[in-house]
Amino acid sequence: MSRKIMELTRKVVVLLAVLGGTAANSNPPMPTEKFPLGAIFEQGTDEIQSAFKFAMLNHNLNVSSRRFELQAYVDVINTADAFKLSRLICNQFSRGVFAMLGAVSPDSFDTLHSYSNTFQMPFVTPWFPEKVLQPSSGALDFAISMRPDYYQAIIDTVRYYGWDRIIYMYDSHDGLLRLQQIYQGLRPGNETFHVETVKRIANVSDAIEFLRTIEELNRWSRKHIVLDCSTELAKDIVVSHVRDITLGKRTYHYLLSGLVMDDRWESEVIEYGAINITGFRIVDTSKKYVKEFLDSWKRLDPATSQGAGKELISAQAALMYDAVFVLVEAFSKIVRKKPDQFRAYTSRSRGQQAFSLPANGTRTMDCNMSKGWVTPWEHGDKISRYLRKVEISGLTGDIRFNEDGKRQNYTLHVVEMTVNSAMVKVAEWSDEAGLTPVMAKYTRLKTDMNYERNKTYIVTTIIEEPYIMLRQPEPGETLEGNDRFEGYCKDLADLVAKKLGINYELRIVKDGQYGAENPDVKGGWDGMVGELVRKEADIAIASMTITSERERVIDFSKPFMSLGISIMIKRPVKQKPGVFSFLNPLSKEIWICVLFSFVGVSVVLYIVSRFSPFEWRLVNYNDKGKPFGLLAGEQPDAVPQATVNEFSILNSFWFALGAFMQQGCDISPRSISGRIVGSVWWFFTLILISSYTANLAAFLTVERMVTPINSPEDLAAQTEVQYGTLIHGSTWDFFRKSQITLYSRMWEYMNSRKHVFVKTYDEGIRRVRTSKGKYALLIESPKNDYTNEREPCDTMKVGRNLDAKGKTGLLVGAMMGGKNASDGIFRKLFREGKLSNRMLFSTLKAFIELKCFLFFQKLSIML
Repeated sequence: MSRKIMELTRKVVVLLAVLGGTAANSNPPMPTEKFPLGAIFEQGTDEIQSAFKFAMLNHNLNVSSRRFELQAYVDVINTADAFKLSRLICNQFSRGVFAMLGAVSPDSFDTLHSYSNTFQMPFVTPWFPEKVLQPSSGALDFAISMRPDYYQAIIDTVRYYGWDRIIYMYDSHDGLLRLQQIYQGLRPGNETFHVETVKRIANVSDAIEFLRTIEELNRWSRKHIVLDCSTELAKDIVVSHVRDITLGKRTYHYLLSGLVMDDRWESEVIEYGAINITGFRIVDTSKKYVKEFLDSWKRLDPATSQGAGKELISAQAALMYDAVFVLVEAFSKIVRKKPDQFRAYTSRSRGQQAFSLPANGTRTMDCNMSKGWVTPWEHGDKISRYLRKVEISGLTGDIRFNEDGKRQNYTLHVVEMTVNSAMVKVAEWSDEAGLTPVMAKYTRLKTDMNYERNKTYIVTTIIEEPYIMLRQPEPGETLEGNDRFEGYCKDLADLVAKKLGINYELRIVKDGQYGAENPDVKGGWDGMVGELVRKEADIAIASMTITSERERVIDFSKPFMSLGISIMIKRPVKQKPGVFSFLNPLSKEIWICVLFSFVGVSVVLYIVSRFSPFEWRLVNYNDKGKPFGLLAGEQPDAVPQATVNEFSILNSFWFALGAFMQQGCDISPRSISGRIVGSVWWFFTLILISSYTANLAAFLTVERMVTPINSPEDLAAQTEVQYGTLIHGSTWDFFRKSQITLYSRMWEYMNSRKHVFVKTYDEGIRRVRTSKGKYALLIESPKNDYTNEREPCDTMKVGRNLDAKGKTGLLVGAMMGGKNASDGIFRKLFREGKLSNRMLFSTLKAFIELKCFLFFQKLSIML
């Protein structure tokens, strides 16, 4: 009996299962709703765009917990034109987006912000431009910024360090308005410090020139600099500061006021640890959630996700990632409370005519306001209010908003980069508790001293006098191996190899280039840098300029020389005295003044002689009309008489000319007024002629050289003398990237005339010598000075150096273990004085034949 019951039960279960399956097949599950989002990004925000896409992907792949999918319509803009941007925003609205996200410039943000509030479209952005103010009318602001206001953190940090004066440097209008917030935060009567100097900078050169000026005014005072700029510019300023030999290091302390410390600061760049740097981080990498994210972030392919694939994420990208999940949380709360809130919209968005028909009794969004009314987003107000109620934990910490849409209950980490230490946290700052110091856990940077002593290292170099030259053998002598070379870098290589106890082999670089980015070459670099990148050589030793681009792929030793870009021209032919050389002692302006003085004195003398009675005399005329007195037998009354003034206009000019020529004339004034005028003119001509005579002798005996170019400004202001530089070199790269007006204009000139570039410096020097003064070479100053002292003594340096930078002699591959070892050797050699400028001078002196100097010295003695 029990067996029959069990068999019956089994049949019932099977039947129910079949019926359940049939019912399931007859009622398929509802498809997942898709919430459309609009996104607008400025060009150059690749990492932020990758963070946005990664957040969308992570949400959509989380099938177990998500209630909806996100669908993005992304536009990338390169203009702030309000009309074009308005059409793009209206196009996004017409797609039926539920909310907008984006990272744009302040100019573009104004338009987006206006449309967001007008059409009640929620707009979430990683940061607000500082100039954005909340509506004073009390109406709801539909734009929300993920970046908190942290100007008070800057004030508290300055007070924490006890600074009484700061120097504020910024690169954008956003930074200026942040300074205004700092001023407002320093309430009257509570100012613990004051802003001593404010400077807006456009590039690295502006910043370094400004710091040099401050250094000259007060070298030994402590300088606390609040630097508000982008991450790349901040890095370049720090590196340039450390390498500049005129700027101090210990007396400077930088506070990077932007959230730039979340970016990767390479520990391999020793300049970052050579000066005091403090900054803020908003991403706490010690949290488990952040660690898991970073593990996934660095596994992304940079080829498809530009800006990703790194160990760290920038603050802007992290804020964008959190912005997506803030929207997700707001949508989830609405859907949980009312599941069918957006169903009519999402079902219609899957149709062929998305938002072409009204839904829920509302009109679709239309940007055309010519009808006299605005059709706002029906659920915009509700979404914006739910956004302000979001409370989640993201990459940037706890995320909460107040009624004004501003972040609250957030935390910033105050970090330092100290000498020979990694980035460490020294304090925490929150909007509720202020700044709280923490015990800093300093960690020494890893020093890799591993290198193979028995290995023969391949050293690539380039021929450039006087650093590396081919040695001339003595009669009957055969040169082999490294003995074929001589020069400063050869001596440097011998010193380093001896200290490290290694062997090396010198090889000339195959393509004859120093090293520049070249996508057509394997490894992306040519020249000596390319051989290091491709591991065709272990070390490069040459006179190579240190640049940030090269430092990203190779390591440099300590610089042994400070130099700059200079102008080389052909020494002009000396000018012989000409017919009008007597005019040279005085300028044209003085000659004109002398001429007018001559005319003026003559006219004044004529006038005063007319008015003075002492210049008139009575003259008797004979029958022939000659004033010889009385004839025999004539009475005075019978002789015709007349009054005569000897200082006619012509005689006045003749008197002045005779006095000017130091010759005099047969007439002279008899009146007091006339004698005063004549005396003043005599004294003037005495001084003038004495000075003129002395200068004339020098001008006629000394042969003068007339240089057509005397400064970079002269070079840029003309087109008769062409100018160029070494193609793909550091000087070429300096002009290509410069934002200074003068240098940008020079680059435009050179880039429009490709023939002005040269492949080697020797080619450029030959071109200067054979162009008859119609070509100038932009070359590094040591090479310029060296060439000018070599025969045939027909080149010269003119003007000031255009910039200041370091030059190194030793380069190693970025992955080579001997880099830190070589730096240790370099420091020891510097202490011993073997790499000092004195050693460099003595080495150069052995190769420079001072024939040009002796020739011009002999010429000056003869003169």
